[in-house]
Amino acid sequence: MNRHKNARMTPFGRALLVRRVRVEGWCVAHAAHAAGVSERTVYKWLARFRDGGESALWDRSSAPSRPAHRLSPDRVARLAALRHARLSGPAIARRLALPRSTVGAVLRRLGLNRLRALARPEPVVRYERARPGELIHIDSKRLGRIDGIGHRITANRKGQSSKRGTGWEALHVAIDDASRLAYTEILADEKHHSALAFLERALAFFARHGVTVERVMTDNGSAYKSRAFHAALAAKGIRHKRTRPYRPQTNGKAERFIQTSLREWIYGAPYVSSAARTAAMQPWLTYYNTQRPHSALNHISPWQRLNNLLGNDT
Repeated sequence: MNRHKNARMTPFGRALLVRRVRVEGWCVAHAAHAAGVSERTVYKWLARFRDGGESALWDRSSAPSRPAHRLSPDRVARLAALRHARLSGPAIARRLALPRSTVGAVLRRLGLNRLRALARPEPVVRYERARPGELIHIDSKRLGRIDGIGHRITANRKGQSSKRGTGWEALHVAIDDASRLAYTEILADEKHHSALAFLERALAFFARHGVTVERVMTDNGSAYKSRAFHAALAAKGIRHKRTRPYRPQTNGKAERFIQTSLREWIYGAPYVSSAARTAAMQPWLTYYNTQRPHSALNHISPWQRLNNLLGNDT
């Protein structure tokens, strides 16, 4: 705490004052004169010491112990009930005819100022399919096109505004739930024709590695909700599963793979162009599938896990 520059007493000085009077036998007048305070101040600190011991000699809050205008417990309970009904702070203030600042202070004190505090978080449900191809996760991520090394590498934003029209492209990913074997492409967009073309090539990739796809899981993007996408899967006897709305964690393995791609490949090196970034994709993907230890696979690569599950180990 920052004390006033002319403060006479500190906790150490108060303890010295009490010791002089109670232990060393100084009279109150002499102790007050030595400390440079009034006798009334000496009596105050002696009384504090008698009531609370040495800890009572420390500074305490100047706020009153019993605020004159604190809300009654009944009104606080009513306020909390309205909050649990998911009313906002301003709505509660109008309902109870209270200042919004008061409602906000009470909600913070109760720990109800954030909506996430009103309900317990859903338990994390982790799953892993037993067979390769039993479930393939498919997702996409929009990426800005590259025209020169950007501010992420140079830390210089000068001239960045002139590159805002460079445009976008899309990373499409497919990952096997059981083995984490992954396939990726960078395409012009995320529209249904691009998603369909990627689906065909991804299924062919997994077939070349002995994986028969049974189910495909996607989010609720327009490309994946299209009739053409559903029909393409149905024609191959593949079941289409979609995630629950606003629950990207349902497709978490694809989301996690995209984050790994962003960290280790997409933003892992400076690229002078989009073509250079795309050229770096296949070497990194090969490393990911065949060499990179995967923590969820007991630190073996997806290729090793796939061979284990298919019984190809020698």
